[in-house]
Amino acid sequence: MKYLQPRPSSIVAALYTARDLEVDVAVLHGPSGCSFKHARLLEEDGMRVLTTSLGENEFIFGGERRLEEVLLEAEATFGPRRMAVIGTCVAMIIGEDLGQAVHAVRTPTIAVDIHAGFSENIDGVIITLQAAADAGWIDEVELERQRSLLAAANEVEKLRGAASRPYIEPERGDLKHLAASRLLELARSGATGIAVMNAKKETAYMFADALLALHEAVPEAPVRYLANLEERGLPKVRNDARRIADGLAGGQVPVEAVGSLDEYGALGDRLGEEIRASGAEYALLCGVPHAIPAEYTGGIEVISITNGPRQVAPLRELGHRFVLVEVDLHPKTLGVRAIVESEFGAVLRSLA
Repeated sequence: MKYLQPRPSSIVAALYTARDLEVDVAVLHGPSGCSFKHARLLEEDGMRVLTTSLGENEFIFGGERRLEEVLLEAEATFGPRRMAVIGTCVAMIIGEDLGQAVHAVRTPTIAVDIHAGFSENIDGVIITLQAAADAGWIDEVELERQRSLLAAANEVEKLRGAASRPYIEPERGDLKHLAASRLLELARSGATGIAVMNAKKETAYMFADALLALHEAVPEAPVRYLANLEERGLPKVRNDARRIADGLAGGQVPVEAVGSLDEYGALGDRLGEEIRASGAEYALLCGVPHAIPAEYTGGIEVISITNGPRQVAPLRELGHRFVLVEVDLHPKTLGVRAIVESEFGAVLRSLA
């Protein structure tokens, strides 16, 4: 499908994957402005992102020498345990050999030959993971697991997500105080409920707060809590799951772990079956709620929380009564190591 709306970049996806592999320094081999916003955000998450700052001279004569200089300077200055060279459109067009440059340093370093011209951003993830497997950072079993999960996540986006049509009007969703009031009414009525977090990686630091806030507001409510917090996947993903689970346990939320933080796209049927079996009269779904097909939530009053303004319309089409958007969630969850209060959680607590 050819999209009219901007879609995630494969270069940025490669950067985030390098972070999940516990890369200390990533070097973008391209102009200084390439992926600037995400590079700055990732630095807040603990990974240094440098650039070779290619200009007109390198566009003509090549920039491999400059890349070697930056790698050597990064090694000497920061003493990293792992580094990654991330390609850009410029590096691809002028035919740079990223793999040759990494031999200039002693630090374990992978070269990710990527650009933004791929039709799917998951290509940036796969190419990074393949480089990591070639370097022995992950094994072939994990590589194939990741390929399968990425394909599942991509399918969900095309079927019921922001990639389901060429253009979707962005929306801010319903008013949070109206949804919070209704949720409190349902919880206090004694109706059977289910609260499900199916979140993508670090976004779970904020989506988990919806479960925490509900339990704080009405701890006696007959609500079953599920969250994709099994410790599985790349190093950072496992660590994030453990920290979030500890935070929920500290709030005495009786949460059941179903799936891991990188399995959000493949958990739809599994979570749907849990919802169906629970006999719940209402559901709070947060993170990637569109992973759960509508066949499992028919006849149930659903309140869903996403962080994508273009996800609002598809969720309404799934029959959800309230669809809420946590604005600027992603920047607020980078670099954190504990659950972050959400706007919905704050509203729910104030009403309770």
